[in-house]
Amino acid sequence: MKLQQYIFLSFIFLFCFANMNAQQTFPLYGNDPIPNSKPAENREKTEINDWKIEFTTETSEPTLTYFKPAKSNGTAVIVCPGGGYSGTAGDHEGRQIAKALNEAGIAAFVLKYRIPNDRYCVDKSLAPLQDAQQAIRTVRKRAKEWGIFPHRIGIMGFSAGGHLAASAATHFDFTADATCKDTTSVRPDFVGLIYPVISFRDGVGHDGSMENLIGKEASLQQVAFFSNELRVTPQSPPAFLVHAQDDWVKVQNSMLYQQACIENGVPVEAHFWANGGHGFGLKNPVNGQEWMPWLVAWVNQLPSPN
Repeated sequence: MKLQQYIFLSFIFLFCFANMNAQQTFPLYGNDPIPNSKPAENREKTEINDWKIEFTTETSEPTLTYFKPAKSNGTAVIVCPGGGYSGTAGDHEGRQIAKALNEAGIAAFVLKYRIPNDRYCVDKSLAPLQDAQQAIRTVRKRAKEWGIFPHRIGIMGFSAGGHLAASAATHFDFTADATCKDTTSVRPDFVGLIYPVISFRDGVGHDGSMENLIGKEASLQQVAFFSNELRVTPQSPPAFLVHAQDDWVKVQNSMLYQQACIENGVPVEAHFWANGGHGFGLKNPVNGQEWMPWLVAWVNQLPSPN
């Protein structure tokens, strides 16, 4: 073999090896049974949908994928892709986000949470929140192993994934898995909400996300429980929001959450664009602006861990 070929093949091997080790996917609950689940065939599938977006449906076996930055600053973010609780957009609201966070030195964990479905869930309304809490629990317990500060672990989400992230930020005093005996804190240290569904109340909430999570005949108590603007307290974590005013997930979702934070003395930074629509991922398609630098700057100025 010629020297040039050897060098080239060695480079390719090292490149692939480095990328392989930069990402690790593992079952969210490890070898333990998945809580709140029924025995059912795994019918998960990933396709490119009509909007040319990678979309994964019928996830019944949740996973967490760790994206390791080249040089960690000790901060970690759990990323919840959106999809109306009917699936998850795992590329432009998952992997692409994780890689952008890595570029800023932030460890990222993409959560492929269960899609609410009576076929494999005992109580489908609690399954995504159980998975989000387990993700926070897992990252916090393994923080030392991954070079992460245990009190600098945030969660962020997009659209319905934003509803899940907001639920994690406002329901940390509620153990979604009643069988869990682990007392590790599931309170995120900060939350990022990008064009999020926040409320299920009439006139504001996104009907599709609400129906997929709690059903068309949900009680007023269920609606209130999952309307996260009603759950903000002074103990809620700092919040960062981005929303376009022409989004079909009404911008009032983010405005209500921002107002609830202000009323409860919770630090909040919000960016509202006049245009941009919904589901744009990293870059506003109208004005070309990217919100990630704002998020990184905001996270970096949060108080350092003790």
